[in-house]
Amino acid sequence: MLKSLEHLIQSHDIILFDAECVLCSAWADFMIKHDQHCQFKLVSVQSNIGQQLLTYCHLPTDHFETMVLLENGQCYTESTAFLRIMQRLDSPYRGLKYARLVPQTIRDFAYRRIALNRYRLFGQTEQCYRVTPETQQHFLLDEVLT
Repeated sequence: MLKSLEHLIQSHDIILFDAECVLCSAWADFMIKHDQHCQFKLVSVQSNIGQQLLTYCHLPTDHFETMVLLENGQCYTESTAFLRIMQRLDSPYRGLKYARLVPQTIRDFAYRRIALNRYRLFGQTEQCYRVTPETQQHFLLDEVLT
């Protein structure tokens, strides 16, 4: 059965990531390894569904400067998205929730420095992140969307 965008947003907590970025792809690998209960679904911003979700969040669809978390239909970006994700993982990562005590302007400044320089610092791939049969349960794929 095909699902609508609204249904997906209400049914899943979704992480949008840049699948052409080496650092972001490593982030996806980290989530696959540490989100053992599949609390989150990963979506490439370059995919059809990723583009629609960016539009839903009123974010640009042609350049990607932040990871996005859609949680309970609400969009979170930058350090807030990162910390909300980490607090839902098992220890020791859950302890990063205390980083929220650092003012958001400082957290986001640090996040932006890395995000804006990620291709230069970590590289860019020639192709998008590859979903395998072993990792497929961690992703929302385009074919589920009408």
